[in-house]
Amino acid sequence: MRKLLLIAVFISAFFLNSFAQRTADIGFATGVVNYVGDLGNEKNFPISSASPGCEITIRNFLNNPAKSGKMYQPLSMEMRFSWHRLQYDETDPIGSRSGAQLRNYGRGIGFRNDLFGASLNFTYTFYKNKYLPLYKSKRKWCYFLLAGVGVYHGTPKADLFHGDINLANRYFQWDDGTIRDAQQNKNGIGNIIQKDGVYETNLNEWHTEGQGSNAEINSKKPYNTTNIGFPLGFGIRYGLNKYVTFSMEVDYYYFLTDYLDDVSDRYATYKEIQASFPEPGKYELAKYISDPSSKGTGGVVEGSSPRGNPKLKDSYTFISLEVSYKFKLKKKGLWSNLSMK
Repeated sequence: MRKLLLIAVFISAFFLNSFAQRTADIGFATGVVNYVGDLGNEKNFPISSASPGCEITIRNFLNNPAKSGKMYQPLSMEMRFSWHRLQYDETDPIGSRSGAQLRNYGRGIGFRNDLFGASLNFTYTFYKNKYLPLYKSKRKWCYFLLAGVGVYHGTPKADLFHGDINLANRYFQWDDGTIRDAQQNKNGIGNIIQKDGVYETNLNEWHTEGQGSNAEINSKKPYNTTNIGFPLGFGIRYGLNKYVTFSMEVDYYYFLTDYLDDVSDRYATYKEIQASFPEPGKYELAKYISDPSSKGTGGVVEGSSPRGNPKLKDSYTFISLEVSYKFKLKKKGLWSNLSMK
């Protein structure tokens, strides 16, 4: 992760120093992320997956108004650095529905993935007058389209234990929607507990869908936690004054991986789990982590019932509000001469 951030900083410094004597808008955006993947209790868009996110964007650094005579170039490029939180828990109630009333409650899978990314985006902005600053134009606003490519890093994790990773601390989900410290039974014996909100389990390490290096037993290799993503979006900008611009943007991020949520295809077979975790203690832990409800495999040794949909890749949306400030880049260098004048 540190390497990714250092690369992003050096790229920014290179570009901005290369375009000295020009201007650049640096914007900060925050908004709502909605994960779209294999998990979900809604039939269509998973509104209940709403999570926070933020972005820093550097734009409008290609144009030199002194030479072009234009304040803006409609076709432009921007650099964007982002943090988007993806998460979903199929045991969480939705409105008045809970427990067995939820579509995928019986599967009971959940995850959180803090995704950090750096992207290069191309935008086309529909300016009413590209020769005037936006705040001086008659309507003071414009709209734009965006498309790009980026590199994103994040590891899916889960809250599966009330404390340390130990089967004595596992959660038991009951059909009535409660989480308890004992397996469901006819006598109703078991204390109701709350998930502690600590995502202590690195799902990638537990090969939840039978990933592994033994080609005779494991049918899939472990997945990567650094992936390529493609942002697509549109939005509106409003020029408040010479320096400040406000934007509202709607983006859709499509990925080439189906493992942002650790879910893609089927449950691991017990033979695959045994091959990856031959120690008895870890073997039982891996069985639970792959199938928290103990209903996915049906307890069959060669259980391989559907866990996800491998035909659909993971994605998410980000709806955001941004404020940006226009800086002037002077000749002598970015870091010592970044000016607000």
